[in-house]
Amino acid sequence: MKRYLRNMNMLSPEENASLSSFKACVVGCGGLGGYIIEMLARLGIGHLTVVDGDVFDETNLNRQLLSDMNSLGKPKAIVARDRINVVNPLVKVKVINGMLTEENCIEILQGHDVVVDALDSIDTRLLIQKHAEELNIPLVHGAIAGWYGQVTTIFPGDRTLDFLYSNNDKKGLEAELGNPSFTPALVASIEVSEVLKILINRGDLLRRKLLSINTLNQEYEIINL
Repeated sequence: MKRYLRNMNMLSPEENASLSSFKACVVGCGGLGGYIIEMLARLGIGHLTVVDGDVFDETNLNRQLLSDMNSLGKPKAIVARDRINVVNPLVKVKVINGMLTEENCIEILQGHDVVVDALDSIDTRLLIQKHAEELNIPLVHGAIAGWYGQVTTIFPGDRTLDFLYSNNDKKGLEAELGNPSFTPALVASIEVSEVLKILINRGDLLRRKLLSINTLNQEYEIINL
């Protein structure tokens, strides 16, 4: 298919064709999530579930791909679906226009091949890790704060977020350091590359490793966990 022609050589025809059968769940449709959803749709991941109970407001305009003057006040998950339908109508989209909670987490995550963390809540990240493990689903985690970001890939049993957030500080740094336009785009791109490697079972994953990103000094470090 001509749509995916520029995926070729990087992906084999068989790998490219297989992407339409996979199901990915993206939790969060804001700064990270907008870019993740866009890139997964353009790759041709066949089934996307997008989860967010928030609406766009003016403070999102500096960095969130799906936010513009026309989307202010609209539900982020609905806008994400509409964007996917414009970018790649071959992708089937399931919208969860609500927050992920202990009560609905298993129901939302089950049946997916991979879950992608595009959240700013540490508590919800830990909740996703817990239930993704129960469902035997790999999880790609990303976080951003100002000039900084991090990415890791978590398979059932790894419990990587327990190490990253072991100090019981559930606030995170995003509110303190803010976020520009470029950090979410960079971290989201790396998360999507991890998703792709999981699905095609090729390449080295950031499993039991943390990619630490410092764009202020352009320092990139892989830390073994």
